[in-house]
Amino acid sequence: GLGLAAAVASVAPAMAAGDAENGAKIFVKCKVCHAIGPDAKNKVGPIMNGLPGRKSGTVEGYSYTDANKNSGLTWDEATFKDYITNPKAKIPGTKMVFVGLPEAQDRDDVWAYLNTFNADGSPKK
Repeated sequence: GLGLAAAVASVAPAMAAGDAENGAKIFVKCKVCHAIGPDAKNKVGPIMNGLPGRKSGTVEGYSYTDANKNSGLTWDEATFKDYITNPKAKIPGTKMVFVGLPEAQDRDDVWAYLNTFNADGSPKK
């Protein structure tokens, strides 16, 4: 009875957290250096396909700083949002110059957008 209602209540807000459509608009800021989608190639920054669940510093053919390679981070939701708030604070020595996304909603939306792609860049159905 009560346990199920509590479980459902705790799941619902998480699902509403990120707006992928708005995240696509915010990602325009990221596109200067990062590509995502079926034809994505590494640019100034590595591709974002398959970021969720990826270990930091592991995209094939991308030249990372030691700071990123040795960070020991895996890109889950909490880690990504912490990082993108202030990249240089999370990984001192990163070459990512982007100042960060100070608004929590923007971080939620970009994470939701990144999660609309499969690791090969194809859109999730």
